[in-house]
Parts: sequence; C-alpha cells; structure tokens
Amino acid sequence: MKFFHLSDLHIGKQLHHYSLREDQEAVLDEIVAYADSIRPDAVVIAGDIYDRPVPSAEAVAVFDRFLTGLSKIVPSIPVLIISGNHDSADRLEYASDILKRHRIYLAGNVPRDASERLRKVTLSDNWGQVDFYLMPFLKPSYVRNVFEGEPPKTYTEAVEKLLMREGIDYKNRRNVLVSHQFYTGNISSTRSADNPVRGDKPELYPMTCDSETFCVGGIENVEIRAVQDFDYAALGHLHGAQNVGSPRIRYCGTLLKYSVSECSHEKTLTVVTLGEKGEEPLIELLPLHPLRDVKKKTGNLRDIIDHAGEDERGDYISVTLTDETDPYKPKEQLEKVFDHILEVRVDNLRTRKKLMELDEEMIMKDPLQNFADFYQEIQGKPLTDEEAEMMGRIFEQAKEGREE
Repeated sequence: MKFFHLSDLHIGKQLHHYSLREDQEAVLDEIVAYADSIRPDAVVIAGDIYDRPVPSAEAVAVFDRFLTGLSKIVPSIPVLIISGNHDSADRLEYASDILKRHRIYLAGNVPRDASERLRKVTLSDNWGQVDFYLMPFLKPSYVRNVFEGEPPKTYTEAVEKLLMREGIDYKNRRNVLVSHQFYTGNISSTRSADNPVRGDKPELYPMTCDSETFCVGGIENVEIRAVQDFDYAALGHLHGAQNVGSPRIRYCGTLLKYSVSECSHEKTLTVVTLGEKGEEPLIELLPLHPLRDVKKKTGNLRDIIDHAGEDERGDYISVTLTDETDPYKPKEQLEKVFDHILEVRVDNLRTRKKLMELDEEMIMKDPLQNFADFYQEIQGKPLTDEEAEMMGRIFEQAKEGREE
C-alpha cells in the first residue's frame, strides 16, 4: 500500500505581505505530476487545507484546481482529507457525500454524539485490506456528548477514548490514522527550529517553528501512547517533517516554507509504503521544486548586495544588517537586487547596547512606573492621580499576597 502523506497546505496564506497563490499552484501541480507518474494507492491530506476558516474564493479555486488535476488520473486515486485547526469543519465537509462517489473522502467533524463514529476508509493491496481512520482536529469539548458519564478532560484522553470506541483490530489488520494534533512524548523541553536534532533518531518532543507557534501555544499536546499501535500515523499540524517517538508516527511537514524560521528546511513529498502486517513502513522523501525559496541574509549592506546571486533575485529574502552606521535608504537599495524583501532588521553593537539599556531600565523601575509608562505609550496620556492610586493599591496587594 503506497500513499502520499501531505498536510498543512495553508492555501490562501500570505508570506508577510506577498500572496503565495502562484507558489502554491506550482507545488500542487508538482504533486499531481508525481501522482500521475507513481500512481499511489491514495493521497492523504492531514488537515489545514486552508489558512483560515473562511477561505477566499481564490483559495478555494486553488484547491479545486488541485483536486481536479488528481481526478483526471486514470485509474482514479482515492483522496482522504481531514480538517485542521485552521479549517472550518462544516465548510470543508460540504458536498462530502457527492465527492465520496468520486473517491474523495472528507472528514470535517469528529463524532458529536454516541451515534457517530470516525470516518473509516478501507483500501486493498496485495497484502489485504488497510483501514484508514480519519480523525479531524479536536478539542475535548468537541466530543463531550459522545461519551456517557464524565467527558474527557485532556486532549490525550479525548483521542484515546475516541479510538477505543472504534474497536480497531490492531493485531490482525493494518491500520493508518490520519490526525491533526500536537503529538509529543514525555520530554519536558522544546526543541526549536534554530537548534534541531537531525538524523533518523526518533524525537519525543517535536521541532516547532514561527509559522505555527501561535497555534501550538494554544493547543494542548496528545501523548503518543494514544496512537502507538497504528501501523502508521499520518500527522498534520507541525511544519517541519519529523518523526515523533517512532518512524511510524510522523509529521510530513509543509510543501512550502511559510516563515523565515523555516528557511533551513528541506521541503519534500512524503511517500509511505506499507508492506505486510508487522513490517516497518518505508518512507521515501521526493524532492520538490518551489518557484521561490525563503532565505536569510546577514551582513553589511554593501556585501549583501555585491554577493547577491542572479538566481536569488526572485526569492523571498529576510535581511539583517550589521552596519555600525546607518546606510542610506537600505530597503530601496536592496529592492534593486531582490524582488521580494520580507523584512529588513538591524543588529549591531549600537542596537544591542540600546536594548540592554532598555532592559536595565525596565528592571530598575518599580512595577507601577513600568505600568505608567506602558499606559502613556498606549493611551497617549498619563495616568490620573486617581488611576495611579488605584493601581498602586493593586500592586501592593499583589506584593503582600506573594510574600504570604
């Protein structure tokens, strides 16, 4: 059983202020070309089809173009899709019964009461049948009416209870889970994108990056014990391709770089092959060829301009200038060399010293003075005597409570 594992298409996303429509269409066209050449048994998309719950007409057109391209391949290739935390479950599930006739299986919502189950799609190969369980993004509150008695309180408990009621035959049948959650092991420290651990060693706490931090920070983790009995767990949510505790539990990552923190990522297409029951899945990573790369440039302005390659002109560029004296109109000069400037930052001795002085000033001031400065900056006027007195009492009460 060979299938493509995709996730986090984020169709409709912008990189800073640049539209990525052309980039997304190009990379999705490449996926269609791979599908036409390899003829996988299925294409699995593990959530975050769109970048926002109400996608633009343009974004919907991009996804329609992708599905239409896949549907033209003969014999037809089943497409299995779940919703992610960026998607609207109801919108994504629209016309799902009609699309099912064309072997496009959509799961937007998790079970909402005791009568519903996870959507299961069963496919066959030379070794027999493979059951794909489609589990869209969930919170414990989403499934509170599914269980009698006390509902699940944690994300791990919610996933475990949902899977338990499916009666999955882990011993004799091959099972694949498609899920969009933040899965972790039991390590307490986070690995950042700037300090990743490379190689084939399974990681218990996955690597995150800036483009998903605002999501991960608000989504509680699911312990991998909840899914460790599956022959393969096709995960979505994190943008860096990586295993979590086992090669069988894997994030495929995004097809494109969606933040500057991903500039060192090598984006690939994940192809999974399941053999007979008990065999480890074979993971192949096929190269992708985006229209534009995302790059970071650090140095003084003159050196960055002089060493710019002609093939970099169209890339998305983040620039950090180290000049000790302010160069003349740096962004305007850079735009003569690069077409897509994401940001221009300054990092030199002068700015570092200024930041250190600001830190020291903030540390030395009392909390009330810090708040007064913040209020002045936001409101454009100072605290009144009455407001200052009230805030002083609040800070004093907080201090007394801490000392107790």
